Amino acid sequence: MSYAIVFSSRTGNTRLLAETIREALPPAECVYFGEPSPQALSADQLYVGFWTDKGSCDDSVTEFLQSAGAKPVFLFGTAGFGGAAAYFNKILDTVQAQAQGPVFGRYMCQGKMPAAVRQRYESMPDGPQKQSMLENFDRALSHPDAEDLARLRQAVRQG
Repeated sequence: MSYAIVFSSRTGNTRLLAETIREALPPAECVYFGEPSPQALSADQLYVGFWTDKGSCDDSVTEFLQSAGAKPVFLFGTAGFGGAAAYFNKILDTVQAQAQGPVFGRYMCQGKMPAAVRQRYESMPDGPQKQSMLENFDRALSHPDAEDLARLRQAVRQG
């Protein structure tokens, strides 16, 4: 069964997940690997990756999912805030609502953020929220890590 891996990656985190999926699947069956494109729609299955933008995927992934019709989709993504499965599931539910076909798998993990984000947090007024944001930023620096990628490979095998 042919597949395409389609992703949007602003910082490289989601691209790393996409490359991990490509390594986990039979290479001969991959018909497309890259940014959202109509070329990917020739595949039997779609692996669609995104970075989190205001609790959902970015517009290019939304448009792609809406154009994919009834094709089966595996969703994967990254978010700067992480650690809580409930938060990731809420994002995945929002993105999944954009898909018209069946979703045969989902995976999400934390991803590092650009230095400009930390600078923005540092300029916030002192207080618990500022401290929490800075701590999350620092925790995210190592993600996606080897454990995240191993869990992704497992999710792909189960999908």
